[in-house]
Amino acid sequence: MLEIRNLTVHYDGALILDDVSLTVEDGKFIAVVGPNGAGKTTLLRSISGILMEVPPGTSERPHISGTITFNGERIEKLKAYHIVKRGIIHCPERRRPFPELTVTENLMMGAYLRKDKDEIRKDLEWVYQLFPVLKERGDQEARTLSGGEQQMLAIGRALMSKPKLLLIDEPSLGLAPILKDTMFERIKEIQRSEVTVLLVEQDVSVALDLADRIYVLAHGRIAAEGTGKELMKNTDVREIYLGI
Repeated sequence: MLEIRNLTVHYDGALILDDVSLTVEDGKFIAVVGPNGAGKTTLLRSISGILMEVPPGTSERPHISGTITFNGERIEKLKAYHIVKRGIIHCPERRRPFPELTVTENLMMGAYLRKDKDEIRKDLEWVYQLFPVLKERGDQEARTLSGGEQQMLAIGRALMSKPKLLLIDEPSLGLAPILKDTMFERIKEIQRSEVTVLLVEQDVSVALDLADRIYVLAHGRIAAEGTGKELMKNTDVREIYLGI
């Protein structure tokens, strides 16, 4: 479904990603793990096209080389909204809801490009099944939700776009352990419903347990890749890159 080859990103004069290559197969759960500053968020922003927007306060775009291919089509030079139309939906770090809109309004913003009203209603009910609290909080402004509830809202809003590939950035950030477990159970349930998932996450243990394949990103490069069992058998990878 997704193939990245030799992706290199220079941003503000610094090398953020260095010759990164990875693949995401249709229907799989793929995780990218690594420490802060490894380039994980930049990787997702490159895929979704957000990185190519001129950042506030700057006049230069990041320089990107390499290729990103989605379902056989090169997308690395497309605008973000064109990439959304192709079915790649980015659930960003730190949730980023529309704070003054209600929970329901936020969810419906996810379906902004859709015209299939019956299917939208079905997907809304599915989101409510995954995250019942969102239905309970439907009339509340998003800014009044807890951090965990906002994360549920961010994922729910992304699902309302009917993604083919769902990019999720650090969903466990700031969550209590019990809520973190619930969040990842729901993400795995989403993947089982035939939504391909590419997850960026610092909690290595979760990625090892849930993902079909894991890429370890360190200093902007892919340091290792494999299944959870394969990575755990490699003592150097386990100790140096995973901290286990």
